[in-house]
Amino acid sequence: MRDMITLCVIIVVLVVLLASWLVRRQRSLKTRAYLMQEAIRNRDFTFRLPTDGLLPGEKAMQEALNQLGSVIRQQVNHKEVESWERLTRVLTHEIMNATAPVASISQSLLSRPEVKGTALEAGIQAINTASTHLNDFVESYRKLLQLQQPSLQNIRLTDILQELQQLYPQIPWHCHVAGNIIVCIDRNMLRQVLINLVKNALEAGATHIALEYHEPTLYVSNDGQPIPTEARQSIFVPFFTTKRTGSGIGLAYSRRLMMQQGGYLNLEVQPRTGYHTTFSVEFSADLTVGK
Repeated sequence: MRDMITLCVIIVVLVVLLASWLVRRQRSLKTRAYLMQEAIRNRDFTFRLPTDGLLPGEKAMQEALNQLGSVIRQQVNHKEVESWERLTRVLTHEIMNATAPVASISQSLLSRPEVKGTALEAGIQAINTASTHLNDFVESYRKLLQLQQPSLQNIRLTDILQELQQLYPQIPWHCHVAGNIIVCIDRNMLRQVLINLVKNALEAGATHIALEYHEPTLYVSNDGQPIPTEARQSIFVPFFTTKRTGSGIGLAYSRRLMMQQGGYLNLEVQPRTGYHTTFSVEFSADLTVGK
């Protein structure tokens, strides 16, 4: 009889412990679902939740959800780029149609003898200068619409990074990239992306730049002036700039170059330790061919 009572007590304890574990487990999964829902609601598609301690089925589901965030991010940004390309195409066409005749007519008027030396000359010259500058400004945005197909080749990533460091020897570099990383990518396109990131860093007052690689992503960090919180969602939008003399094309153009090759360029939510800004240059699985 005593053994039976002991067995019943053990069973009850085990049931209580199992029920308690299941309750905690469900609360943990509910918290994970809430965090991911909030991340998506706030358009933060870089979310990643750990899979340590999960059961096999839960782990597989969490890994799928983590990957889903990346897929959603890429799809959303592809749609945004397509929308901005259509808008840019319309705007450049209409602006060029309006300003080209103004520049041509004003230039013609300036060459007339009856205008030279008169009070009209300065006004016409101002009109010509303004229309010419506007034409040049709009022309720069056509780069977004005239990208050539990438010429992919196998390259050692450190070779390009060394070229980059030689271009900017005035700034200290901290490079943490293994020498055996091989990627298949357009060399000139990648070089242009990295140059744009370094130029932006220097213009922000950076005194150190760090390069770090974790497959399949190269992280480019700097200690320059942080990007304002209110501008973080807009820095890849064509025409947007936080600089007085900026054209707003550099980052949008760089992201377009990476997407042209199946890769991606993004601003990290959390910069690397010791730095104020970190950009991720992500190579697609097809572009990373070996190590």
